[in-house]
Amino acid sequence: MNPSDTRTADTAAPARPARFGTVFAIVVAGVAMSNLDLFIVNVALPQIGGHFSGAPLASLSWILNAYAVIFAALLVPAGGLADRTGPKRAYLLGVAVFTLASVGCALAPGVWWLVAARVVQAAGAAALIPSSLGLLLAAAPPERRMAAVRGWTAVSGLAAALGPVIGGLLTEFDWRWVFLINVPIGAAALIAGARLLPGAPARRDAQRPDLLGAAVLTLAIAVLALGIVRGPDWGWGSAKILGSLAAAVALLAWFVLRSARHPAPVLPLGLLRAPAFSPASLANIMFAVAFAAMLLSCVLWCQDVWEWSALRTGLAITPGPLMVPALAIGGAPIARRIGAGPLAIAGCVTFAVGVGWWMWRMPDGYAAGMLPGMLLTGVGVGLTLPTLIGAAVSALPPQSFSTGSAVVTMARQVGTVVGVAALTAVLGGGGAARSEAGFDAGWLLTVLATAAAALVCLFIPRARGE
Repeated sequence: MNPSDTRTADTAAPARPARFGTVFAIVVAGVAMSNLDLFIVNVALPQIGGHFSGAPLASLSWILNAYAVIFAALLVPAGGLADRTGPKRAYLLGVAVFTLASVGCALAPGVWWLVAARVVQAAGAAALIPSSLGLLLAAAPPERRMAAVRGWTAVSGLAAALGPVIGGLLTEFDWRWVFLINVPIGAAALIAGARLLPGAPARRDAQRPDLLGAAVLTLAIAVLALGIVRGPDWGWGSAKILGSLAAAVALLAWFVLRSARHPAPVLPLGLLRAPAFSPASLANIMFAVAFAAMLLSCVLWCQDVWEWSALRTGLAITPGPLMVPALAIGGAPIARRIGAGPLAIAGCVTFAVGVGWWMWRMPDGYAAGMLPGMLLTGVGVGLTLPTLIGAAVSALPPQSFSTGSAVVTMARQVGTVVGVAALTAVLGGGGAARSEAGFDAGWLLTVLATAAAALVCLFIPRARGE
């Protein structure tokens, strides 16, 4: 590309506000696909285990955690790739990989084959998510960027609302359809994106991403998850568990040290100096622990304790996520008036009250037990998640949109891994072996993680103009 081409790309992408609607529609198709897949797979997990000779939860959890680990580790290198080559190329590559890997998931002959296909799928998601937000922020004028972030998050929330129902419906036919549903969505996003997405500016001076750093982070998170998941089986004081946790700490220390020295690190430590970025990202981790544990616990309660079908489970979960899109958009004026920190704290408190309601009333049935708690947790997610994302990325310079948004999403995925692993360790056993006391312990863990997130939100500074 010659200099004149670079100037054309630099001026074309953000200078055409009329294209924003088109960019938004194409971009959120990929975002919706990846988010839909996450919630669909949660609902289908018990059926997948039954199909593969009753695989234990400790093995099944890697269908979720392998995806989250790879997704988290590759997000920032993929964001750097988007900055280096242009978000359009990165987005289309991510959609293509995710779609093809979805076919591989559907054809998997066993649990660990499925885990391997989920790893490839996560690599595609890691490429499309940060580049999608990069495209969106580049197409939006500065005064609309916060609204763009909230709209992007609202679509994720809508996919989360539809995911359990769609997953339950597809699982009634065959669990493999929960992956094949991605094929037409991905194909449509590829065709439309190749023709209509603008060539947002690329940073030709960007360094090559630190792939070794990504590998170290992958191994660190995987070892940490392994130590948590296997704790009840191996013994929390055993050499295996203590060794796993010590190895995770050592690998994370190496990762931070490498990030401080590499010219294109997985975790750009300089971003942590941006106002609100560090506390918002840390709060994202803690809230993701709570959210992941909450979602999986609901699926397992419905299908293992109440012995509901996947479709009925999906319908039961849907009211909570349905609260998210409207609150994600409607919360923007409140955040400007009172600040991101207080609004996120209010969301955390609401979420924790919803989970606490389950500890008190879940055995009383759906209407008196699960539904009120599900509505409260939905309100909590709608107030907290978009607020934390917006607080973290809104102060970043335009050239760091893709990388910065990738760090925020990476933080959330790390929390997801820890949340799923922790709940798996607390519940243990098969469906018949899980007791109400075990679920209460899992929900207590969820409340404590939410409280930690609220505490961190106290340190989010008020942005200029709020």
